[in-house]
Amino acid sequence: TQSITGVGFQPDWLWIKNRDGTNNHILQDAVRGATKSLESDGTGAETTSSTRVTSFDSDGFSIGSAGTNNTNTNNYVSWNWKANGSGSANSDGSINSTVSVNTTSGFSIVQYTGTGSAATVGHGLGVTPNVMLAKRLNSTGQWDMYHSGLSNPKSGSMVLNDTAAFTGDTSIWNNTDPTSSLVNIGTSSTTNASGGTYVMYCFADVQGFSKFGSYIGNGNANGSFIYTAFKPAFVIVKRTDNTGHWIMKDWQTPGYNQNDYYLWSDASDAETSASSLGIDFLSNGFKIKGTAGNSNADGGTFIYMAFGQPIVSTNGDIATAR
Repeated sequence: TQSITGVGFQPDWLWIKNRDGTNNHILQDAVRGATKSLESDGTGAETTSSTRVTSFDSDGFSIGSAGTNNTNTNNYVSWNWKANGSGSANSDGSINSTVSVNTTSGFSIVQYTGTGSAATVGHGLGVTPNVMLAKRLNSTGQWDMYHSGLSNPKSGSMVLNDTAAFTGDTSIWNNTDPTSSLVNIGTSSTTNASGGTYVMYCFADVQGFSKFGSYIGNGNANGSFIYTAFKPAFVIVKRTDNTGHWIMKDWQTPGYNQNDYYLWSDASDAETSASSLGIDFLSNGFKIKGTAGNSNADGGTFIYMAFGQPIVSTNGDIATAR
């Protein structure tokens, strides 16, 4: 066991992956509790383990001996978000929820129990979310993502644990976009089965910190430049009009531009490097440099999630390209 420090705050949502091994991704949050985990690369129900993350600490978190998070000499990545601890009751929707929210960073964790009938759930952000990511806890089920970069996001979902293109299913979000206080859910078992328990992670654009959007591929090494107004620290890209892996990249990966290292959220593969999936991390966005269909198919449509640091930080430091 060991304690991981240096995060700079007490995290409320962790996404951990072994860079060197083929262990599953693990996702744990403070609303469900430190020992409760989900896997982004699978459909399994929530599991309880005392050997994964064991506590959320003031400057990081503590872990047990599981290979998913603590194999001797292996290198790991942990992406960390701060919400507001274990959360509080929210009665904005027709279904009561528990919500842990950080309005400054545009992030909330929502837990609720489904009814099987079309309903609404409060998300606590105070602004309309751009992205919602929902997963059933007490049974198997896919990870459904609503993303505002899609042409009609309310009509279906992108599935985080799968390579599939956008899948139409109006029963997931009740064919209704979210509002500044509510998420709409239909009758799909993946978001609202009677007696089903769920977690939903909600994100909104925050100027200088997070950006969620789309771009069109051109199939060559001089690909799209995506302006974010901040230096990205973590980027996820997914093709929407055809099959393709969810590509995950961050600035902690060794090396400079071009950054060719990647993980896939939908697979347990170890981190790999390929120039065909390269991007440049820049002071005000990122640029697609690879030619692979997963990130830059000519005419392909792609969504992205980007998180980072402001171009000028609170201490006056100016962000630079890698």
